[in-house]
Amino acid sequence: MDTSTWKTVNINTIFDISYGNKLDMCQMTPDVNGIPFVTRTAANNGVGGVVEYVEGVTPYPAGSLSIALGGSIGSTFLQTKDFYTSQNVAVLQPKYAISYGILLFLAKLIEKECSMRFVAFGRELNKHIKRDFTIKLPMLEDGTPDWQFIENFINDTIIPQLPKKAQKIWLKKYDIRPLQAMKMQLNTKDWKWFRYDEIFNIKKGKRLTKEDMTEGTIRYIGAIDSNNGLSAFIGNDTHVHKGNTITVSYNGSIGYAFYQDKDFWATDDVNVLYPKFVLNRYIAHFLCTIVEQERYRFCYGRKWDLEMMNNSRIKLPVTPEGTPDWQFMEDYIKSLPYSKNIEPSDPKEMVDELMEVKKEMIKLRHELQKRNTSELQIIGGNVTYNDYSTNYNVKK
Repeated sequence: MDTSTWKTVNINTIFDISYGNKLDMCQMTPDVNGIPFVTRTAANNGVGGVVEYVEGVTPYPAGSLSIALGGSIGSTFLQTKDFYTSQNVAVLQPKYAISYGILLFLAKLIEKECSMRFVAFGRELNKHIKRDFTIKLPMLEDGTPDWQFIENFINDTIIPQLPKKAQKIWLKKYDIRPLQAMKMQLNTKDWKWFRYDEIFNIKKGKRLTKEDMTEGTIRYIGAIDSNNGLSAFIGNDTHVHKGNTITVSYNGSIGYAFYQDKDFWATDDVNVLYPKFVLNRYIAHFLCTIVEQERYRFCYGRKWDLEMMNNSRIKLPVTPEGTPDWQFMEDYIKSLPYSKNIEPSDPKEMVDELMEVKKEMIKLRHELQKRNTSELQIIGGNVTYNDYSTNYNVKK
């Protein structure tokens, strides 16, 4: 794109700019059906959680941009629902109607400018955001931004280059329907504890340095918290694990669990859970959500390594015979909105095709956390933990 003729525009001519609600997340009450709470993080569209409405505090409207003034400075997101903000988050409300596509375009321009011009404890963003923050835009002869040019560029150039699933999201063609029209309700009883080694054969990954990696198409699963654990593609094939398994990092981003549908190499900071039952992607997503509930119990000083995981327990729904109810787990995932989009993944598509399903699982996670009735017990070790956790009880 040729931007040589673009002109400098102060963003305060496009947006009404304010410094947010300045609320504290630690003082908010979680509510899975509440209001998104935007923080200074660069992840999850800036949303740190979902909270109850605060009497007398008006949320900012959907269609606004949020900008982190601290933390992940300059992280800019389009908020598609009414929202609250933490301290050091600015809010940009359009002065006139602008499409979401153009707002996303502007968000990227603003974020890019922030990365080049502002730093913490130096040139502070909060001192300039309302006063003299500028970006460059294509302009009409009357001195107004050429919004139609931007809209055409998005539709004709950007969207066609996106992965197919991302195109569906942009064009609002993503299927929101569940695979099964079944209503399921949560309860907090009748589930049973199982040792991990009762339902999984757990194996440790194998260390592989960057210097020893070769080029190829084999997935390399690292101890990271995003992208399904995928951190590289390699050609090394001496320690490849089978697909249709679950990976859980016990170092680095401890406790993040991902379903792997293709063969892969796992780093030595990752445990690989081989099922002793018939696993599919629906059951796996249910289990991954439960496994990740115990993340907060582990850290660099207390790792969820192979021995500790074998001795840990997980609470699951059961059949009348007292065995894990795998069919129920599958049905639950299939009952979620967007579950029609669960399908074999394409590792070349960097957009997560399960993003909406994961949002629904996050809702489940928050709801379960409110129950505060379960516990984790380490059997065969020196310590038994009896502190609050999550009780994963669901009823059809």
